[in-house]
Parts: sequence; C-alpha cells; structure tokens
Amino acid sequence: MNTQRKYGRTWHYPFSPGTTSDDRINADYWQDIQAISTLVHTEKLDGENNCLNRYGVFARSHAAPTESAWTHNIRQRWQLLKHDLGDLELFGENMYAVHSIEYHRLEQDFYLFAVRCKDMWLSQEEVKFYAALFDFPCVPEIIIDPPGNNESAWRQRFLAQTDSPGAFAPFDVHTGTPCTMEGIVSRNADAFPVDAFAHNVFKYVRKNHVKTTQHWKRHWRRARMMWEFQPGEKA
Repeated sequence: MNTQRKYGRTWHYPFSPGTTSDDRINADYWQDIQAISTLVHTEKLDGENNCLNRYGVFARSHAAPTESAWTHNIRQRWQLLKHDLGDLELFGENMYAVHSIEYHRLEQDFYLFAVRCKDMWLSQEEVKFYAALFDFPCVPEIIIDPPGNNESAWRQRFLAQTDSPGAFAPFDVHTGTPCTMEGIVSRNADAFPVDAFAHNVFKYVRKNHVKTTQHWKRHWRRARMMWEFQPGEKA
C-alpha cells in the first residue's frame, strides 16, 4: 500500500462562495451528478482531516505519521485497532482542537466520513458499517431532494440548506456569535475508483469562512464537549 496517498482535493460546486485562488471548481458538476444514481450530502466540519491506516495516523499531507498534540486521542484509538485495519484507510474529521468554529454540541472528537480500500473509495453504506465496527460516529447527513432534471430548482433546494447551523451548534471564534455550518460535502453513495474522485465528490463552503492557518498550532486549544458548556455560554 502507498502510504503517501492523501485524501483527494475536493472540487467546489460552481455556486460555492467560499473558494480561494488555489481551489478547483467543477464547472461540469451537473453532468457528473446526472451519472450518479444516489447522492449523499454531509455536513462539512471545521476540523483536521486525519487518516488512520495500518501504518499510523496521518494528517493531510501524508508525508509521515502525525505526532501533534491534538491527535493524541485518535492516536491512542489507533493503537487499539491498527492490527484490524488491513488495507482499509479510515478518513475522518479530528475535532479535538478548535479551528475557526467552536461547536457547542460535540459529542465526540472524531467523525468518520470516508473509507478507502486499495484503489476504491467504499460506498456510504460500507463507511457506516466500518464506523460501527470501529465505534466511530459518522459526519451528520443532510437531507436534500434528489437532483432530478432541473438544475436550477435543485440548486435552490441545495442552497436552502446552507443557512442551517448544522448538527453541533457552531459559534464563530472571532465574534463569539452563532454561525452557519461551514459547508456541505456531496458524494456518490456507491463505491467508485480513487482516480474518479473529482467526478464523485463535491463541496460547498460558506462565504467568508476563515481558513485556519499554520499559526493556530502555536496557541491551539482543546474543543469542549457539549456537557462542558454552561447554559447560555458563548464561545
């Protein structure tokens, strides 16, 4: 297995307002979606993309197993399951550290969103199966009607969901006020080849979302779980 294969770059929907100069946009998203029988939408969480495979726990770059302080918990979990992973690679949002959003209703600090096995991304049902097998929660799903044949109407239904706070009560760390979810990730519910990633996974990121820079690591803080907040407390 090639341990250097990081998670593929997810291309933006063309109506995603939170793009930057180095982001890629899938202008042909509608054509791709029409070829997908079932599309699954999940909440994009503001955490760190971590991969667990039999070689270790990796951050986004996959250059070497991570040893950061905020991955201590998930590295302990990995010690318990590393011999059972085989060719599986588990990808999830590590929520242990606060980034640009502080969530007031987190119940866990790691949420699974994808599983890769050799040259295939496994189906959503298989992701849920392995999440249950290894005792991980999955990122929250968002219900959006199937695309159908009317692109404009479906886009409006999609955009109507983006103003939601999502599942975990997000607060902007800079203003201390409630905010909307970071975005939505859509994927083909079926399994698909690694090389076809760009045609099967799409994302929407909210406008003016503050992307966390490397500087956050100098003064990072642990994300509190929902039971650690006092009633009415602001971030």
